[in-house]
Amino acid sequence: MEIYCTRPGCAKPQNSFPDLDDISKLKTVPQKFCMACGMPLILDNRYISTKLLGRGGFGTAFAARDRRTPNMRHCVIKQFQPTGTLSAAALQTAQRLFNEEAITLERLGNQHPQIPDLLAFFELDVPALAAGQSNQLFYIVQEFVDGQNLEELLAAQGQFSEAEVLEILVEMLKILKFVHENDSIHRDIKPSNIMRRRDGRLFLLDFGAVKKVKTVAQPGGRSTGIYSQGFAPPEQMRGDEVYPSTDFYALAVTCVMLLTGKQPEELYDPYSDTWNWRGYAQVSDRLEAVLNRMLLPTPNQRFATAQDILDALKPSSTPPLSPSLTPTPKPTRLQSGQVASQAQPLPSPAPTPMQPAPRPISQPSPPVYAPAPRFTLLEVLSSAAFTGAEGGLLAIAIASLLGTAGLSPLFWLLLLGGMSSIVYAQSQRWIEKVDLLIIIGVTLLLVWLFPFGLLNKILLLPPLNAIAQALGLTSAIGMILLIAGFACLLAVAATAIFRLIYNLMSRFL
Repeated sequence: MEIYCTRPGCAKPQNSFPDLDDISKLKTVPQKFCMACGMPLILDNRYISTKLLGRGGFGTAFAARDRRTPNMRHCVIKQFQPTGTLSAAALQTAQRLFNEEAITLERLGNQHPQIPDLLAFFELDVPALAAGQSNQLFYIVQEFVDGQNLEELLAAQGQFSEAEVLEILVEMLKILKFVHENDSIHRDIKPSNIMRRRDGRLFLLDFGAVKKVKTVAQPGGRSTGIYSQGFAPPEQMRGDEVYPSTDFYALAVTCVMLLTGKQPEELYDPYSDTWNWRGYAQVSDRLEAVLNRMLLPTPNQRFATAQDILDALKPSSTPPLSPSLTPTPKPTRLQSGQVASQAQPLPSPAPTPMQPAPRPISQPSPPVYAPAPRFTLLEVLSSAAFTGAEGGLLAIAIASLLGTAGLSPLFWLLLLGGMSSIVYAQSQRWIEKVDLLIIIGVTLLLVWLFPFGLLNKILLLPPLNAIAQALGLTSAIGMILLIAGFACLLAVAATAIFRLIYNLMSRFL
């Protein structure tokens, strides 16, 4: 039998014991020791580690077997093992969180079928490699979920469909509803922490960063700075107080990652603090509106409870309005399982965040707001390059057809109309990606083959002729490429400068 040593830093952790292939001997042998470092291998006289599963922020996970069960039950051993060099205060915080994970699993896992059960929690004093010293090691043993996490499934199958993501979203919201109603916040939701068992059932894993919600929210409360980059919302990265909506943000990032097949950093635009994911996925307006609201940077603009999101996903419900018009109040905890708003109740019922305010009967209901498609920085610059190059080719064609050097009012009117049409078509995503290359190629071919009488005169203008000769471009196609390339670079530079100025002004105005 193969037994994996759990001592941190063991040089050869894999140990082979052929005699333990006999199940009766495996269950009765007093102890086995690592042949490289002497570490006891049968933990707590019960659990046998078989292989390394992975390492997290302050824990290392091992696949294991429980020799005190009839069928040698599979389980997972998680050992407290912080990565990197931590200060004494950080180490103490990490150990406290590790201990709290065991408490949380005992409190939540044993009550919910989609949270792994806690099987054991113990510490061991083992001889250190240095003579006369000992090491204190801490272990959590929990239920083994046989399946693949969503990160692994995404790598294997590619983008998820809307139906698949909707199933995951609903199942996770049901689990989070239970977690939040039991005064806890998970704080580390991401694809690798959601497991699909072989029978299809979904599980929420890794409660190592869980935070217990205070009975009453305290202003200025700080949160432990433990999070997963790309999935954590702004308040968590700043170390501010976290809320149930903190989990909703991370869950929404997980959903858009599954829908698009892209990493969070590819979808998040730090310049505008927005998520530009819609152009990479085919989803309904309802799901898009729900996910966009979950992704808002301010906690009180997101949904307040998991049930609010579940209600918004129902086909019979009113779709969410523009999030900025209906911020939800900051939640405070009164009792376990209850959430209340800090706002005092009004004499008459007020509309909930999921319903529009009442309107007079004579006025029609407003249409559901559908955000315009957003563009990443790369898309903006590539569109500018296409527009500039296409504009240069259009200028050559129009000037040649009109028989002028391009200075007449009609020339500029036609060029402006053509450029405006190109920009509008791109803004509506009528043309994008490969379409741009095809259009450029076709236009270039037409300009080159068309017998323009004035083309030679235009191309022989002194500035262009001097540049062309310096670059060795003396043929007609060379001159055409020169004009298109110059227009392309000019458009990219102008767009980049405009975007930079716009972003700077938006931060101060």
